[in-house]
Amino acid sequence: MLKQRIITALILLPIALGGFFLLDGGDFALFIGLVVTLGAWEWARLAGLVAQAVRVAFAAVVAGLLMLLYLMPELAPWVLGASVLWWGVATWLVLTYPRTNELWSSVACRLLIGLLILLPAWQGLVLLKHWPLGNWLIMAVMVLVWAADIGAYFSGRAFGKRKLAPQVSPGKSWEGVYGGLALSLVITLVVGLERDWGIAELLLGLVGAAIVVLVSVVGDLTESMFKRRSGIKDSSNLLPGHGGVLDRIDSLTAAIPLFAVLLWAANWGVM
Repeated sequence: MLKQRIITALILLPIALGGFFLLDGGDFALFIGLVVTLGAWEWARLAGLVAQAVRVAFAAVVAGLLMLLYLMPELAPWVLGASVLWWGVATWLVLTYPRTNELWSSVACRLLIGLLILLPAWQGLVLLKHWPLGNWLIMAVMVLVWAADIGAYFSGRAFGKRKLAPQVSPGKSWEGVYGGLALSLVITLVVGLERDWGIAELLLGLVGAAIVVLVSVVGDLTESMFKRRSGIKDSSNLLPGHGGVLDRIDSLTAAIPLFAVLLWAANWGVM
């Protein structure tokens, strides 16, 4: 398993880095669109669709909607606004699982939720890429999420006692969340000091980083909740040793649109 994970990572890493940071415009949107479309194919299974043809059809619908969003960029505020509302609802659903799972148990509802997760993630990345500091902003949100994952892993193993959401993901602890949040905030602080941010900018940056990290945790737990409801361990076997695409990007699907909204609201992204 470890060998598979390493080989897959070595193959995917240069492809991912090249796609994220070397492509621009339509090429970048298409690259991210392919990733999101694969995620849609996986989500159809979590939504309860078994037949391969139907899962492919849902992925095709998502691809068509991505094309529509690309041709109509004026829809971006609505898509990202819907994402903010959804992740608020998702937080409540995770905290109240399994008592509230009947509210979203229908296939139609789960497919709609898939759109609320996948489309804004694509929209957020495309928006960030268009800003002058696009590549740095994309790297920033990824580093925040990766640092939170790494910090949570080590602090959870060392100090984890209180379960975060035992009905959803028994392995996660509050101590892990605190450790991941602390590491992300330290990185944000170092970057802010290095870039000579003022006190107000620094405080806003720390608050924004905390929001993004906490929402990324909700993104992770949300996919875990849907997998648990469906009795599925991994979203697919597309990435040997790593599970599926959604298993790799679940935290980012929540973090990216919120990161874009916060930057947009603060007018940082266009500076």
